[in-house]
Amino acid sequence: MLKIVLFFIFFEFAFSLDATMEIVKNKSNLPTISVVSSNDSIKYNSIDSKILKLIQKDLQVSSHFNDSSIVIETEFNDAPKYTMLRDNGIDLYLVFQVKQDLQKQYVVNIKLYDVNSNMLVLNKSYSTSTYERHVFLAHKVAIDVNSHLKAPSIAWMDKFVIFSRYLDSKTSEIVISDYTLTFQKIVVKGGLNIFPKWASSNQNAFYYTSYKGLKPKLMKQNLYTSRLETILESEGMIVCSDVSSDGKKLILTMAPNSQPDIYLYNTESKIKTRITNYSGIDVGGNFVENDSKIVFVSDRLKYPNIFAKKINQNGVERLIYHGKNNSQSTTSGDYVVYASRESDNEFGRNVFNLYLISTKSDYVRRLTTNGRNQFPKFSSNGESILFIKTTDKGSSLGIIRLNYNKSFLFPLKSGKLQSIDW
Repeated sequence: MLKIVLFFIFFEFAFSLDATMEIVKNKSNLPTISVVSSNDSIKYNSIDSKILKLIQKDLQVSSHFNDSSIVIETEFNDAPKYTMLRDNGIDLYLVFQVKQDLQKQYVVNIKLYDVNSNMLVLNKSYSTSTYERHVFLAHKVAIDVNSHLKAPSIAWMDKFVIFSRYLDSKTSEIVISDYTLTFQKIVVKGGLNIFPKWASSNQNAFYYTSYKGLKPKLMKQNLYTSRLETILESEGMIVCSDVSSDGKKLILTMAPNSQPDIYLYNTESKIKTRITNYSGIDVGGNFVENDSKIVFVSDRLKYPNIFAKKINQNGVERLIYHGKNNSQSTTSGDYVVYASRESDNEFGRNVFNLYLISTKSDYVRRLTTNGRNQFPKFSSNGESILFIKTTDKGSSLGIIRLNYNKSFLFPLKSGKLQSIDW
C-alpha cells in the first residue's frame, strides 16, 4: 500500500506543475484492481451487474488503475483468497454487495483489500431511496477507492452534467445527467430551451435561454424547488456563458441593437455593464485569471478567433495565432481550451478539433484529432475536459483526461446535444 500511495503523491505533484505537459503514464506502474459483485447481492433489474460495470468504467476513466478480467465467485463476508489474487497480479480487491434495507433504500456495502499486505483498508456503505440514483452510488464508490489511495481527485464524477437536447428544429429540453449519461432527468421542457449554465458550483440552480415569448429571455431555475424567475430579456439573443467563482456576476452575450456584444451582469445590484463595444460579433465570454479578465470569441479579424480583455480596461489581446476559425472557448485558471474548424466544406460536415493553450505562454496542445468536437468545458479541478462529439450516427458526450492523453465517449441515445455544462 505504501508503494502505491507514494507513487500517487509523486504523480499528483508532477502534473500539478503545468497542465500543458504531455507525459504518458507507464501502465506497468498502475495498481491492478479486481472489482467483484458478491453472490448475495440483490438482482433487481440487474442492479448488481450495472453497478459493477459503472465502477469498472469509472476506474478506467480515472486512468489510475489497471482492471483485472478474472472472474471471482464469493459471498460478501468471505475472506479474500490472497494467494490466488497475488498469483493473478492483483494489488487491490474490491468486493461489493447490493441490498435493500427496511426503508426500501438501496444500499451498497463495499470492502477494499490491499492484497500485498493482506489487509482490509476500506469498509463503507452507500444508500439511495431511488433505483435510478444507483448510478451515483457507483461513482461514489470509485471516488472513495481512488481517494483512499491518495490518487489525484476524480470527485467530478459525482457532479451533475446539464445539457440541452434538440428534439426538432423548434423544440429542445434541458436534462441533468451523470457524466456517462446513464442517469438522465428532464428539468425543462416545452418550446426552445438552450444554453444551460450552472448558477454556482453547488449545482442547486441553473440559467438557460428560453425562446417562448416575443423576445429571448434568460431564465434561472432552482433544481430542487423548480422555482423559476426571469433574469433579463433582450432583442436578438441573450446567453449566459459564464458565472464568476462567487456566483455574483454573469458574463452575458446580448444583441439589443442587432450586433452581439458581451456584458457583465451583477446578480445583487441587477446592473449590467457593457464590456465589449465592437461593430462586429463578440460572443461566448468566459472569466479567466481569477475573474479579472474575460476570454471571448470575435470576428475582429474577419473570421472567428479567441481574444482576451481585462474587465474595466479598453485593450483587447489576441490569444490564438493558429487556424482561421476558432470558437467556443472554456477556461480554468490561466488555461483556455477552444474549438477550431480545420476544414472548409461548404456542403458536407466540417472537422472541428480542440486545443489547449495557456494565457501565460505561447504553448498550444492539440486534444482531438478528427470529427466534430465542440462545446468544451473544464472540470471543476481543471484536469478533464467535457465536450460534444457529433458524427453521422448522432452525438456523444466526450471526456478528455488531460494529464493522461486519454479520451472516452458516451453516446446520447435520443435527440441531439446542443450545449453542455458541469
